[in-house]
Amino acid sequence: MTTQFKQESSDSNIKEPTEAAGYLKGRGAQFNPKNRFLKYETIKEHPEAIDDWIEADVATQYLEDKAKSIVNKVDSPDVGMFYSMNPYQGCEHGCIYCYARNAHEYWGYSAGLDFERKIIVKKNAPQLLRKFLMHPQWECVPISLSGNTDCYQPAEKKFRITRQLLEVCLEFNQPVGMITKNAGILRDKDILTKMAEKKLVSVLVSITSFDEDLRRVMEPRTTTAKQRLRVIRELSDAGVRMGVMLGPMIPGLNEYEMQKIMQAASEAGATFSAYTFIRLNGAIKLIFHDWLYKNFPDRADKVWHLIESSHDGKVNDSRWGLRMRGEGPVADMVRQQFKKYNKRYGLNDERWELDCSHFRRPGEWLSLF
Repeated sequence: MTTQFKQESSDSNIKEPTEAAGYLKGRGAQFNPKNRFLKYETIKEHPEAIDDWIEADVATQYLEDKAKSIVNKVDSPDVGMFYSMNPYQGCEHGCIYCYARNAHEYWGYSAGLDFERKIIVKKNAPQLLRKFLMHPQWECVPISLSGNTDCYQPAEKKFRITRQLLEVCLEFNQPVGMITKNAGILRDKDILTKMAEKKLVSVLVSITSFDEDLRRVMEPRTTTAKQRLRVIRELSDAGVRMGVMLGPMIPGLNEYEMQKIMQAASEAGATFSAYTFIRLNGAIKLIFHDWLYKNFPDRADKVWHLIESSHDGKVNDSRWGLRMRGEGPVADMVRQQFKKYNKRYGLNDERWELDCSHFRRPGEWLSLF
C-alpha cells in the first residue's frame, strides 16, 4: 500500500524571516564568522559602529582551481568510507548545518556566507583521478563521491565535472558510493545504469524534511523532498542501488519525521539507509545559532538545549562513535526509531557490497590475453 505524500508545513509557528530587513533570501548563513586561520581579517561585528562598510556581494562566484590531488584518504571511523573525492569546495545549496563549512576556512574563506557563494571548481579533477587510478600501488577499494560537498550542486550543471569523474570510473571499473540531495543526478542516469550493471555504484539521497517551509530556510537552494523521492524511484527502476540518508536529525525541528521519510523512501525503491545526529563543530555553532534564533525564535531555546543535552552539555562532540550519533535520552530515542523503522520497512536487510573485482587499468585488458 502506497502512502499518500503531500508537501505541507507541519508547524504553523514557522516564521517568515525573509520579511525581516537584511535577511538574505536563498542563503542559509546570514553572515561570515571569523576565519580561525587568518590572523588579519576584516569582519562586520557591530554595524552601528562602522561608517563606511561596503556590503559583500552575495552573488555566487565560481573560482577555478588547479588542484594537486582529488582522492583523499578518510581516517574517520564514523563516516563509512575509506577514500573520497570532491570536485567542488563550498556548496551553493547553503544547508545551514553542513559540517563541510569548516573546510572552507582552509581555503582562506569563511564558513558562513562565503561557503555558499564562493565555489571552488576543480576543473582538472578528471585528469587527476585518471592519474591516481593508473598508479600501480592503488589497490581498488570504493571511493565516495563526494564525502564533503554535494557533487551535484548547481555548479555541476555548468561544469559537468562529476559526470567526467564517473566516466573515468566506468572506464577503470572503479566502484563509487554517492550521496546527493540534488535531482541533477538524473542527468547521469545513463552512465549510472551502466555502472550499476557491474555493481560499481550505490547512491544515498539525503532527505531531511517533508516540510517545505522548513526546507526553504534550512536548505535554501536544494530541490524539494518530492523531487528527491523521484530520484530514488527513477534510479531504482533503472537498476541502481538506492538508499536514503536522514541527516542530520535535529531535535525539535525534524526528528519526528524519521518514520515518514523512511517509509516514503522505501516505497520509492530505497533498500538501505543511514542517519546522523546534529553536531555543531567549529564555526557552524555560530552560524547555526544565528540562523535558529532568527527563524524559530519561539522554540530556539528548546532546540538548542536539546542539542546540548545530546552532546554532554555542548553542541559538539569530537569523540569517535558518539560525535555523529550523540548520547542521552533524545539521541537514544532517535537511534531506536532508526532501528525500528529500518526493520519495519525492510531497509538494510540485504548484505550488499560494491564489486572491486572488475577493476582494470587501460592496457591491462590486452595483457589478459
